Amino acid sequence: MSQSEPLQPSRKFGTFLGVYTPSVLTILGLIMYLRFGWVVGNLGIGLTVVVVLLASGITLVTALSASAVATNMRVGAGGEYYLISHSLGLELGGAIGIPLFLCRTLSITFYSYGFAESMMLLWQQQGGAALPGWVEQALTAALILGITAVAGRSAELALKLQVPILALVGLSVAALAWGVLSGPLQEPVWTPSYSTAPGFWTVFAVFFPAVTGFAAGIAMSGDLRDPRRSIPRGVLWAVATGAAVYLVVPLLLAVSGRLTPEQLATPGVGAWTSLAVFGSLLIFPGIWGAILSSALGSVLGAPRVLQALASDGLAPRFLARLSPSGQPTVATWISGAIALAAVALGGLDAVAVLVTVLFLTLYVTINLAAGIEQLTRDPYYRPTIHVPWAVSMLGAAAALGVMFLISPLACLAAAVLELGLWLWLRKRSMARRWGDVRAGLWLTVARHALMKLRRHVADPRNWRPHILVFVRHPSRQMGLVRLASWFNQDRGVVTACRLLEGELENPPDFAAARRELDEHMTSAGLVAFSEVNVVSEFESGAVSVVQANGIAGLHSNTVLFGFPREPERLAAQLRILRALECVGKSGLLARMHDLSELGRKPRIDLWWGGLQNNGDMMLLFAYLLSLNPEWDEARIVVRSIVRSQDEEAQMSQGLAGLIPEARIRAETEIVLRQPGESIADIIHRRSADADIVLLGLIYPEPGREVAYAQRLLELTRGLKTTIFVRNGSEFAGSLI
Repeated sequence: MSQSEPLQPSRKFGTFLGVYTPSVLTILGLIMYLRFGWVVGNLGIGLTVVVVLLASGITLVTALSASAVATNMRVGAGGEYYLISHSLGLELGGAIGIPLFLCRTLSITFYSYGFAESMMLLWQQQGGAALPGWVEQALTAALILGITAVAGRSAELALKLQVPILALVGLSVAALAWGVLSGPLQEPVWTPSYSTAPGFWTVFAVFFPAVTGFAAGIAMSGDLRDPRRSIPRGVLWAVATGAAVYLVVPLLLAVSGRLTPEQLATPGVGAWTSLAVFGSLLIFPGIWGAILSSALGSVLGAPRVLQALASDGLAPRFLARLSPSGQPTVATWISGAIALAAVALGGLDAVAVLVTVLFLTLYVTINLAAGIEQLTRDPYYRPTIHVPWAVSMLGAAAALGVMFLISPLACLAAAVLELGLWLWLRKRSMARRWGDVRAGLWLTVARHALMKLRRHVADPRNWRPHILVFVRHPSRQMGLVRLASWFNQDRGVVTACRLLEGELENPPDFAAARRELDEHMTSAGLVAFSEVNVVSEFESGAVSVVQANGIAGLHSNTVLFGFPREPERLAAQLRILRALECVGKSGLLARMHDLSELGRKPRIDLWWGGLQNNGDMMLLFAYLLSLNPEWDEARIVVRSIVRSQDEEAQMSQGLAGLIPEARIRAETEIVLRQPGESIADIIHRRSADADIVLLGLIYPEPGREVAYAQRLLELTRGLKTTIFVRNGSEFAGSLI
């Protein structure tokens, strides 16, 4: 069981009570009563229908995307947070879930304020005296305490209360229809007037929040008998019901002969109370019902998001506790306390805009989740409702556009808030407890790239160092992996490989070896792939592993070994590299020195033997090394040993043309070898202070590996980090 599902309520709900009722009542909310006449009066009936269809279309796409994701998993508590975190990952889920909890909690305060304001408005309409401001706040606080107590005691009671509320809302719409159809009718106005609104998109931005309430039903996901079935059915029926009502109401307002377009364009509930039969007697109960249902939906949804966040370690664990009846009572009262504290803020209009925009970021993310799931085509993704990825992506783009239309500043603030949360959660390196779409997304991208790469003809221009590093002792050899990363410079792939000698029938502790290698790379701050293989014998096993490493056109082309103290082991590595040259693998042998504290201007000495077969790779590696921040001030010195002055002139001329042609900043020095002076003596004298020395490597004849290994050990004594390079690729001599 997922950790986001610590316990499940004993009483579960079906589609109508658990999803449809809270969703449709949140859709048919205050904006229907307070702003529909204003919309019709400013736009005329033609553009009003366009607004309704456009807004409902965006909501329908988002509802379809949410339904598709919901039908692909066993949905637990947390609603939209659960869907997103189990599709796009815990970090992004948390970045959405934390603002979602705050939005739902503050919504309790908003709706409670709306209820208090409407009661005071009715009081004044009935001739009552003006009341002080504290009365409004007291009414708001009392309502918050009341609905929190109801929700904390029983979700069933809170949901059942919404059934008579739904009847009151339906009765108010019927009263409007009766009042309009029983009075004088007129030809509706089709052209916009914009008498109290500056333009179409302003009206659209004001109306759009009216259609975004469908997610209230998704918030009850953990309390449903069958979420996979109930969420799609309840949500889609709620969206359809809302769209139908929102097409009927403006038509009724437009054809009534009792109000002029100018009167309709006045904000407020006046159009409804003027046209409906029995006036305020049936309209105000509908308004109160809409407010109470939205407040109840918020007080049911917010604690369940908090419960899921706590179960996943994004909030204190005690908030995930459930009462004996299965209610998140602690989270409910915490949510109520925050909503109660928000009453002290007084006017919440500015925060209300931010809340709306934060809700819209949720719709953007839901559409992205469904679109990416469809694009990656993971075998696991088998929803019973299929939505084309282009439709979901279009829904995400449309929701993003509406966010900007409502408030560019609030849109930016929401983006900064959620980006900050996402970065913070990523920094916490949270362990995922479930699979998500990210792995499938990168696999899809990688597969596409590999298929494209397969069609390209190999060329020196496209050569990249894909380095396979053999690590025998992870605790002591992270310097080798760091060296490979410096050479790699994010231009290729580095793989750290550890060989365990043994038999597969009775293997060594494979998992522990892999874990140890990963832990050392992580603590050293290194980014590389890790690989552990069990081989019966070191030499033949290493040759097999190198040949098998990689996929498609992305195979390791360079092998890096450390420098063992024992000549016999070094001889074994020489035999391995010689064998691998037959299949086009280049070889590196590195005797490491402490490179953790480099000087202000480190030096790289490269000993050029006169042929480019190894020299081009040494020069390229020296250049790649100099691109790293630790080596950005490094001097590259190309040195060459000659036996006569004629050779000196010839070599000097060759290097003078080579370095500019290679487009690598380097100095050159020709060293004339004196009689009786060995090459090793010259290298020791000239490169004793160099931080890295690059030397060409010649593979010895079979049977002479141990003697050659002893010569290499002698050559490296007295030098700092020394790297022997053998270019065995098909581009030997052509890399620069």
